[in-house]
Amino acid sequence: MSDIPDVSLAPSGEKKIRWAAAHMPVLAAIAEDYKRDRPLEGLKVALSVHLEAKTAWLCRVMEMGGAEMYVTGSNPLSTQDDVAAALVAGGMEAFARHGATEEQYFGAIDAVLSAGPNIIIDDGGDLVNGVHTRFPELIPNIIGGCEETTTGILRLKAMDRAGELRFPMMLVNDADCKHLFDNRYGTGQSVWDGIMRTTNLIVAGKQVVVSGYGWCGKGVAMRAKGLGARVVVTEVDPVKAIEAHMDGFTVLPMNEAAKIGDLFITVTGCSDVIGPEHFGLLKDGAILCNAGHFDVEVNVKALRETAVECREARHNIEAFVLPNGRTVYLLAEGRLVNLASGDGHPAEIMDMSFAVQAMCARWLAEHRNELKAGVYYVPHEIDEAIARKKLETLGISIDALTAEQIAYLGL
Repeated sequence: MSDIPDVSLAPSGEKKIRWAAAHMPVLAAIAEDYKRDRPLEGLKVALSVHLEAKTAWLCRVMEMGGAEMYVTGSNPLSTQDDVAAALVAGGMEAFARHGATEEQYFGAIDAVLSAGPNIIIDDGGDLVNGVHTRFPELIPNIIGGCEETTTGILRLKAMDRAGELRFPMMLVNDADCKHLFDNRYGTGQSVWDGIMRTTNLIVAGKQVVVSGYGWCGKGVAMRAKGLGARVVVTEVDPVKAIEAHMDGFTVLPMNEAAKIGDLFITVTGCSDVIGPEHFGLLKDGAILCNAGHFDVEVNVKALRETAVECREARHNIEAFVLPNGRTVYLLAEGRLVNLASGDGHPAEIMDMSFAVQAMCARWLAEHRNELKAGVYYVPHEIDEAIARKKLETLGISIDALTAEQIAYLGL
């Protein structure tokens, strides 16, 4: 039975879902295919993704394909209670609430797993980890799953290398129609939407430090530059550091960047990017936030232990007075600032990302008897099909190779 705070919030959530669906035409086209073909007929799908309107639309599309959906969020602060209520009001099983305690959060993870899913849609790896550690008896019935994030893929690859991954998982984040657009343009816009909405401060003229120059970091840095900030990038990868330099950004180690930054955004997927060794170097008034998946990139626990005073400075902003008398600010408890302080990526971007999820779920169902445990890259045909659908919705036409050109290229 579903577990949400208040089903009476459903009308508000329904409006959000309809708005998102109206701006996700690729997923709408897939929904028509799903309704006709019913590729997920008779299958149970457990989904743990940031539970807001765009995710809700994906859940409904999966349901149109015949899936029995069991839904929870992937972050305690990104769940929108009215959206969860709308899903429940429509007859779907949902277990999520905004501001969930750790016990409530993992209780919800266990609730969707207890349904005995055949397919897993994961965002960060909590469902996959939960199956392997707490519900191993469910593994024989799992066809496979799809992972949405860089962080989740790092966890999956580590499990696969160790021989611990016991069913197929598709690396949705590595699909071109996901990371090239969602990670770069989606993160780039939604992070700044969350920061500006929360702080009500100007970006132009500030010294912004972006930690990590993967696709997400590229998007955040690009948008910071467009907003008039001076941007410093910190990196551990020498190739990405050169790329940041050639893109026009200053590259520094964090020990140096900490001294000059006005606003810090971690986008690495790693832990302790800003830790105790950096706190004393920060300027008075420095703002810290995270755009990586988990709340470990800024060492929040150490920050609380170091501070001589903690207080709420503004909604979703916590002030920490350090022993040196300086005050630094943390947004959204160090959780994903674009979702904990905003509505996440734009609908048009998630249209492509969730199209990959939907098509990969279908691919798993259709190839269930051919797959072994391990990680799988998204087939190129799926990327190409989604890209062509997207171009069509944008009214854009492109050239096609002639027979002579195909022969010349050896294709």
